[in-house]
Amino acid sequence: MKVGRVIIAACLGFFILCTGIKTSAQEPTAEEIVRRANHMALYQGSDCKGKVTITIRDKQGRTRTREFNMLRKNVDEKDRDQKYYSFFQAPADVRKMVFMVHKHAALEQDDDRWLYMPSLDMVKRIAASDKRTSFVGSDFLYEDISGRSPDEDSHELIKKTDQYYILKNIPKNPDNVEFEYYIAYIDKKTFMPMKMEFFKRGGRLYRIIEATKLEEIQSEENGKEVAYPTVTTSIAKDLENGSMTEMTFSNIRYNIGLGDEIFTERYLRRPPRNAMR
Repeated sequence: MKVGRVIIAACLGFFILCTGIKTSAQEPTAEEIVRRANHMALYQGSDCKGKVTITIRDKQGRTRTREFNMLRKNVDEKDRDQKYYSFFQAPADVRKMVFMVHKHAALEQDDDRWLYMPSLDMVKRIAASDKRTSFVGSDFLYEDISGRSPDEDSHELIKKTDQYYILKNIPKNPDNVEFEYYIAYIDKKTFMPMKMEFFKRGGRLYRIIEATKLEEIQSEENGKEVAYPTVTTSIAKDLENGSMTEMTFSNIRYNIGLGDEIFTERYLRRPPRNAMR
């Protein structure tokens, strides 16, 4: 009898391996999904450069446009600290304005943010309390541009569909944010965050960010050809005031060898060529 049970168990195990049936242990946890999604959204390649166009549309249908070049550099390969540099080219009232971020992954250390305003020839430090305010008058926030640390929220996998892992994310420090929680839709194939819905108390949906176009950008990494899935168009909607902002990326290049000197206060008033071209 015991021998028979062993044979049956062995055959069952062989059947599972051969047919590819997945066990629950093979399903990624909420933390693993968040880790991979954070990498895909923010850390692909050692650095990155692209042109960004923001189109802001208010409730009455009036539009405004912002154009800037964005540079991003990872400090290490651990998906932790990063540096961002954004040089504005249009319209005239924001031309030559610079937004720079030194992002720190450690929760006890606030990000360093600078805004250079050429009309006043003044550099302004953006306080940590301002990171959830509008980015240059758009429906994207300062925190949306450089990303929110996964360590700031607790994460729960609440649903799976054929296309998405759906997670509920609750801030660990609710006094620092205006939302009660947000729902993230993570693409199962690429692990790219494709949609985020932000809710206030009482489950009131008030803000949505959605990726509407995903492209593969060809590059080279460690001597090999690679393709980075990249969101090239996204939309942020403010359901309270009826406004909407579309952000598009073009001329995207990865692994171009950006130097650390670009991301210093010295270059706020004198942008490097990499930022202007």
